[in-house]
Amino acid sequence: MALGAGLVGAVAATAAAIRLVIAMRTLLPDPPPADFEQLLERRRRWGADTHDEVWKGVLHMTPAPHLRHGRIQAQLLRLLGPPADAAGLEIIGEFNLGEPEDYRVPDGGLTRPGPDELWNATAALVVEVLSPGDESWEKLPFYAEHHVDELLIVDPAQRAVHWLAFQAQGDYRAIERSGLIDVAAAELAAQIDWP
Repeated sequence: MALGAGLVGAVAATAAAIRLVIAMRTLLPDPPPADFEQLLERRRRWGADTHDEVWKGVLHMTPAPHLRHGRIQAQLLRLLGPPADAAGLEIIGEFNLGEPEDYRVPDGGLTRPGPDELWNATAALVVEVLSPGDESWEKLPFYAEHHVDELLIVDPAQRAVHWLAFQAQGDYRAIERSGLIDVAAAELAAQIDWP
C-alpha cells in the first residue's frame, strides 16, 4: 500500500519535531509548576530518572542510552576489569559522582577500595561513552574539581578512544597509556567491537 504525500510529509514533520524536542533545553520557573513535581515522581516510579544529573542545582533529564551505547559500555567494563583487578582498583558501572545538589552519572569507572557510598567524592577513572547530543565533554571541569585522575571518553561514531589525565594545572591532557592500569588507548580501541 502506497502512502499519500500528505501522510509522508506529516510523518516526516512529526519525526523532525521529536528530534527537536529531544535536543531542546528547557528552563522552568523557580519554583517549578506543580505538574513538574508529578512528572518527577512518575519518572522515579518508572525508573526513568536513573540517568538524570544535577549540575549545580540544575536538573539535566537524560534518557537511557541507545542499545549500541550499552553494548560499548558493557564491553568496556569487561575489557577494563582484568587490568583494574591487577592494579587493585574496583570497576563499577554507572554511579553518582559528587553530592546530591551537584552530581554526574558516568557510564562507569574505576574506584579505589573504600566505603560503599551513594555519593562518591571522586574516582580513579571515569568512563563516558558519547551519544549524539550528550554533554560528556562539558563534564571535564566538574571531574577536575572532584580530582578524578583519568577520563576515558569513547566515541562510537568516530570509533575513537580518548584517554585523558588530570594535570597539576587543574585540567586534562590526552595521554596514550593509562598511568593507573596497564592499558593504552589504541590497544583498547582495537579490542572494541564497534557498532
